[in-house]
Amino acid sequence: MNKTEQQREHFESISSEYFQARKHPSHLLIKQFIWEYFFARAGLPQEHYNVLEPMCGYAEGKTILESYAKLDVVYTGFDYSQTLIDLVKHEQPDLNIFWQDVMSIDGERFAGKFDLVILIGGLHHVYDKTDVVLKKIAATLKDGGYFINFEPTHNFAPFRMAREYIYNRNKLFDEETEQAYDLAALNRLYVEGGFEVVEQIYPGLLAYVLYYNPDAFPLLNRGGALAVKAAFALDRLFVRNFVGRKFSFATMSLLRKLPA
Repeated sequence: MNKTEQQREHFESISSEYFQARKHPSHLLIKQFIWEYFFARAGLPQEHYNVLEPMCGYAEGKTILESYAKLDVVYTGFDYSQTLIDLVKHEQPDLNIFWQDVMSIDGERFAGKFDLVILIGGLHHVYDKTDVVLKKIAATLKDGGYFINFEPTHNFAPFRMAREYIYNRNKLFDEETEQAYDLAALNRLYVEGGFEVVEQIYPGLLAYVLYYNPDAFPLLNRGGALAVKAAFALDRLFVRNFVGRKFSFATMSLLRKLPA
């Protein structure tokens, strides 16, 4: 079995649990704080965007752009988990979301069509094909179009080792097919894929560790809204500086497609 099929089968097996866990109030609140902070600094120049969300999961990109960036979007999403697609379509039957493997994006259908691509935790599921996927994403964008990407990263060896230990022992992860990025290496891949970095923040700090992955770490998901607010208030001190960059478990990037 190739890695793409292995990752698809793994995600199918956890998709229902993943879908339900992402509705937890603490997860939704920390997501709100992170994205509002990001968009306050990202400075997208338009109000209306034709948006593609590849590897869309439960289509949270649409909600994020409309709720936290206050954008008007025409949305297209796809994912390679049919189970997850069916769950989303059950709740949002009119949503333009369908099954598609990111490795076989239809060039004629999508080429240069979109103003903005948003991808949330998707690239690391195709880690060994990141360069190929980034070029495919770039091809879907108009010149000057934007790419928002949120990925697990590391910039500190002990944290990398801790994450590898978790990936090897937690059933929510498939250590053979997914891997977090060294941040410097990921930024090089962005450039090689035809992008420039416009903005980056490093929100993978205390609140992220405690509340962002309730399906993977239910024992950490303790306390209500006040606990989430307090943890993020501390994170805000570091989310854009060298301390956050060094110790964050994740990086959120706004990228712009350069002309060919």
